Amino acid sequence: MATDTATDAGTGSANEPLHVDGEAHLDEVVAEDGVVLVDFYADWCGPCQMLEPVVETLAAETDATVAKVDVDANQQLAQAYGVRGVPTLVLFADGEQVEEVVGVQGEEQLRSLVGRYTE
Repeated sequence: MATDTATDAGTGSANEPLHVDGEAHLDEVVAEDGVVLVDFYADWCGPCQMLEPVVETLAAETDATVAKVDVDANQQLAQAYGVRGVPTLVLFADGEQVEEVVGVQGEEQLRSLVGRYTE
């Protein structure tokens, strides 16, 4: 029997991506956690599906909080961050947006990007 491991807000050390629903939820996660990598994705997006294992690995193996935002369910949120294509990854550090990457990225590239702000 599976158990629900989701949290109400960011935890800073979740072992799996946190699914964000709405701008208020994302604001809360970004405010509470030091470094947050947000994956704006869509279920129908092939490149997003290719990126999924990388995102899950980063959630499990880095100090960053990894959040996922379904752009179809959160169109206003995606629009607020200027997301024009998926996947788009936005990195926050200390409550501020510091990086944005569009398209599929390799694990080492993303690990290095996160590492600049978590070390």
